Amino acid sequence: MPSLSPRVAIVGACLCWALGTILSKTLLSSFPPVTVLVFQLAPSVVALWLAVGATGAPVPPQRLLLPIALLGLLNPGWAYTFSMFGLTSTSASVTTLLWAFEPILILGLAWTFLKEPVDRQLAMLVAAATIGVLLVSGLVASGSTLSTDIGVVLILAGVWCCAIYTVLARNIDADPLFTVALQQTVAFGWMLAIWPIELRSAQMPPVATIPISDIATIIVSGLLYYAAAYWLYLRALRSMPASIAGSFFNLIPVFGIIGAFVLLGERLSPPQWCGAVMIVGAAIIVLRRNYDAPGTEADRRDPQQERPLSMLDDHQLDDLGISHEQAGEIDEQARHRHGRWDTFASRWRSP
Repeated sequence: MPSLSPRVAIVGACLCWALGTILSKTLLSSFPPVTVLVFQLAPSVVALWLAVGATGAPVPPQRLLLPIALLGLLNPGWAYTFSMFGLTSTSASVTTLLWAFEPILILGLAWTFLKEPVDRQLAMLVAAATIGVLLVSGLVASGSTLSTDIGVVLILAGVWCCAIYTVLARNIDADPLFTVALQQTVAFGWMLAIWPIELRSAQMPPVATIPISDIATIIVSGLLYYAAAYWLYLRALRSMPASIAGSFFNLIPVFGIIGAFVLLGERLSPPQWCGAVMIVGAAIIVLRRNYDAPGTEADRRDPQQERPLSMLDDHQLDDLGISHEQAGEIDEQARHRHGRWDTFASRWRSP
């Protein structure tokens, strides 16, 4: 499989999530939330397992299968169940604001459990991007405040699930394609288990009356929201610290605003444009930062054959965004942290 820069992968994941959100919002006007999730996940699961078979993606060690599956129950299982129900009763602006707190949660969790360094510049960039999200959402201009209704509580629960998922998934050393396929399958099973509860209370439109365009929207949104986005995201996490990956999530509202303008005809106010500039500007600086990558994907598959970053070629170092001198410094820092990393990873991976 061709090499894919972690930076390109994480930006691509954010774009897929933004477009999937826009399509999901349009579907909720015609279908109840769990039904949307079921029919989004179904084509995603099929496409992912077909890709696993076609590419011969390696099966991870048996001791990792249960942790991978449990992460799928956490996200997208519980996370998107909470958020989809919350989205039905919460405005889009409040939803965007609440999801903007996910990078802050990831920073705290990554610093606490993974001992990933969070310097002052990164913290300031995340804070600036979050202020930008406040402006983009329009809450500052309208003077709105966070409500305490059930929709807000459900979305916050989904945000917490995604933040915990990001930190734990950082320690899963398995093929991203197989990992996503297994996790999506577990999440699909969860949706099927709770679907009958919704069907007993919700009024479903007759199948014959469902427009073809709605069916196509469900399929496309599922492939974007789950298959493509999660594969790109986990691929980026193999070479990027969770705290850096979380910083890119502030791009999702920007992509969402642009997508809503193109697809739904929505317009941005001047404060919202200022917020978009702040978010994109912070993300560009994060892109240029030197993050502490533990090595390339091939190197990390066998810890006994792991090569120092300083031994990588120019193309590989360019994908990571670092120079040979910076690679040497990272290698030196990694030698000091290696023991703490292995201790945490062994606890999570132990059967």
